[in-house]
Amino acid sequence: MAKAEGLTLPFDDPEKVRVDLLETFPYEGERQFITYETAEFSAVCPYSGLPDYGDFIMEYVPNGNIVELKSLKYYITSYRNIGIYQEDATNKLFQDLYKLLNPTYLKITTIYNPRGGIDTTCEIEKGTK
Repeated sequence: MAKAEGLTLPFDDPEKVRVDLLETFPYEGERQFITYETAEFSAVCPYSGLPDYGDFIMEYVPNGNIVELKSLKYYITSYRNIGIYQEDATNKLFQDLYKLLNPTYLKITTIYNPRGGIDTTCEIEKGTK
């Protein structure tokens, strides 16, 4: 029987996140504040190879385009086997979605399940709400 100490499970690099899955559609309606939330975000700790689970919250005001929800779900799911620190995952989520949408306002929040008794919440926002 192998000991777990020092074991690192295999994972992929952040370049493997499937940004290509993201799609948009045009929006020309009234100014809108949109929130998407899921409790099904997961990535992998690159130190241990163990999963990090948490909530993903996206709040934004569109500037001509809206992210298509199924494509967003596939994109988020593509993090499942990516070795990335929590703070870096939040930054990558923000950068990818900001580049895709160029919104008037964007806020990405990740709220991770406790690890080692420590709760982690990461937030990045830009623009005018």
